[in-house]
Amino acid sequence: EVQLVESGGGLVQPGGSLRLSCAASGFTFSSYAMTWVRQAAGKGLEWVSAINSGGDSTSYADSVKGRFTISRDNAKNTLYLQMNNLKPEDTAVYHCAKDPTGVILYEYDYWGQGTQVTVSS
Repeated sequence: EVQLVESGGGLVQPGGSLRLSCAASGFTFSSYAMTWVRQAAGKGLEWVSAINSGGDSTSYADSVKGRFTISRDNAKNTLYLQMNNLKPEDTAVYHCAKDPTGVILYEYDYWGQGTQVTVSS
């Protein structure tokens, strides 16, 4: 069964940094594009970033471009999101998600339980 387990969230001050990790299992990780989405309290899911199966193509929401970096280590079945210069509006539960193909289509078919990121002074 597909399992996606996020970690690395926490409480940080504005301007701080966090690196989120997603440990994937139950599928051939290296064959699929991966996505990060987030959900602020009481809000819907917001697409954040995606990376293709080979890790040589990435895409970002305008709201995080230049601040966040998505990456993956296919040998470790792990997806990452490096978040720098965090802002209060980044506060949300961040979910790792599996895309249905190896290319970025801005879709996903599985997601993990999420990790809370809170940006506050």
